[in-house]
Amino acid sequence: MQAVTNSLRMKDLFDKIYKDKGPLGRWASQAEGYYVFPKIEGPISNKMKFRGKEVITWSINDYLGLANHPEIRQIDADAAAEWGAAYPMGARMMSGHTTLHENLQNELASFVNKEAAYVVNFGYQGMVSAIDALVNKNDVIVYDIDAHACIIDGVRLHMGKRFTYQHNDVESLEKNLERAVKICEVTGGGILVISEGVFGMRGEQGKLKEIAALKKKYNFRFLVDDAHGFGTLGRTGAGAGEEQGVQEDIDVYFATFAKSLASIGGFFAADKDIIDYLKYNMRSQMFAKSLPMQFVVGARKRLEMLRTMPELKEKLWENVNALQNGLREKGFDIGNTNSCVTPVYLNGSIPEAMALVNDLRENFGIFCSIVVYPVIPKGLILLRLIPTAAHNFEDISETLKAFSAIRERLQNGVYKRLSAGVTAE
Repeated sequence: MQAVTNSLRMKDLFDKIYKDKGPLGRWASQAEGYYVFPKIEGPISNKMKFRGKEVITWSINDYLGLANHPEIRQIDADAAAEWGAAYPMGARMMSGHTTLHENLQNELASFVNKEAAYVVNFGYQGMVSAIDALVNKNDVIVYDIDAHACIIDGVRLHMGKRFTYQHNDVESLEKNLERAVKICEVTGGGILVISEGVFGMRGEQGKLKEIAALKKKYNFRFLVDDAHGFGTLGRTGAGAGEEQGVQEDIDVYFATFAKSLASIGGFFAADKDIIDYLKYNMRSQMFAKSLPMQFVVGARKRLEMLRTMPELKEKLWENVNALQNGLREKGFDIGNTNSCVTPVYLNGSIPEAMALVNDLRENFGIFCSIVVYPVIPKGLILLRLIPTAAHNFEDISETLKAFSAIRERLQNGVYKRLSAGVTAE
């Protein structure tokens, strides 16, 4: 009888998927191929093709304009011809380690002013795995509530206590550190604080200086994900820690190659003992293929250009300042960004947002990312612009005119009327 009862209660694993596709998936029939999973084609630059039309592209994280730089294209082609796509085969620990990997690590460590560095195959996997390796069940993690998904997923693996503090709120951080200290006094564990160098949606730098000032009081270690800061901030481009003068207070520094270096991979930098520990305990690297040689060679060239061509970062910031100042002068809300990431906040529903973006792309030739609930609160539309060194003032002028036009249409209810027949399935 018990077996029959259990059988009646049991459901097909996929029942919940058929009934609920999630807050974003519910819009798939209206959105896929246009608003999500769009196909932007042609050489990566300020202008690309979307559905056969040329558009000014504000959705590519190619901050320094290196993706289609002739020197980069050449070094990538030469490396592919020399090494192919496979070499080295295997994980770094077993058969995927080379002198060129070591050389790249040494150059990266020197550039970000750390004793040692370790290159990882993918930034997302690397961050998840590093968090898992750095803490055990007796330790406590305290992290910014707006942290990137890779941090959140890493924290999910943690078997001990974890607390979020309100975004960039030092008072909230302190309250949670006090809670963490009490727990660690019982468990005998330690505290790991995690922040981003630049928060990729809001564009705000993490309050690294203020966080670092609390280290002596609360005796924690500090991990910073600087994906959007590396290459864009600081005197040399070494990131948010350099920008805020606290690079030495960051215990574990992480950056990805997928933004400023326009490639694949990433790296951690820290004291040699910490890097040695991560090398032998990061499961995503111990059990996954090494970064292929063509990407290692390419990353070394990109880093060389970052070091020796300051004009790339200077041009980037000319464009950032022109775009952000222009938006502010026209009365747009771009939040508290103090980085290259440029959010534009508008009020409206998801269907209005879809009509607005369609207008931008089809009638104004502007392609930017759209962010809506559940990533941001209901009733808000976030248009996220990523200026790069490849853009020019004409691109910015056209975009400012287009944004003024779409804001007026939004406020006059044009998009509300256009979206009246659009509903979630």
